[in-house]
Amino acid sequence: MGNSGYIRQGWLVLVLAACFSAALAGVHIALSPRIAANKRDETYRQVPALVPGAVRDRTREVRLAGRTVYEAIGADGRRVGWVVPAAGQGFADRIEVLIGLDAAGETIAGLWVLEQKETPGLGNKIVEDAFRGRFAGRSARADLTVTKAAPATGQQILAVTGATISSESVCKIVNQAVRDFRAARSATEAGHAQ
Repeated sequence: MGNSGYIRQGWLVLVLAACFSAALAGVHIALSPRIAANKRDETYRQVPALVPGAVRDRTREVRLAGRTVYEAIGADGRRVGWVVPAAGQGFADRIEVLIGLDAAGETIAGLWVLEQKETPGLGNKIVEDAFRGRFAGRSARADLTVTKAAPATGQQILAVTGATISSESVCKIVNQAVRDFRAARSATEAGHAQ
């Protein structure tokens, strides 16, 4: 085959790559609203598990410093907590979580992993109750750290065995989201007080 044959094949590969890329982009654009709606529905489904006493149908979206958080409302109509969506880089890919906080925003009430693509059998154990349950009851006023040695005390979260990076990633995501939420809430309350 001469050089012209390679050039024709090269162009064919480029044209096919462009077509497949355009098709994937089109599918992504077409499905983005549905994906966002599914995540919002999943968030509302998880609210009662993340914030004890919350009623799913009474929960409402609130804009706080440019980001959406969820105010969890109890059966009596009073705020019982908050659900803060957050995301960040994990070991393999992006991790998205929901963080439940008490009404004062001072204690983590629960954690749910919305999306992750961590290593099967290791990092993907961050979705299990055994790991997520380690966050409940921890203070939201100080950063969480990861430890490999049991027992974990204070603000320490025991890492998933063989998945320290995934565990650390979740802690970093939670720490940043809680700091941002607390700062935004303080700023909003200070603005209302004036």
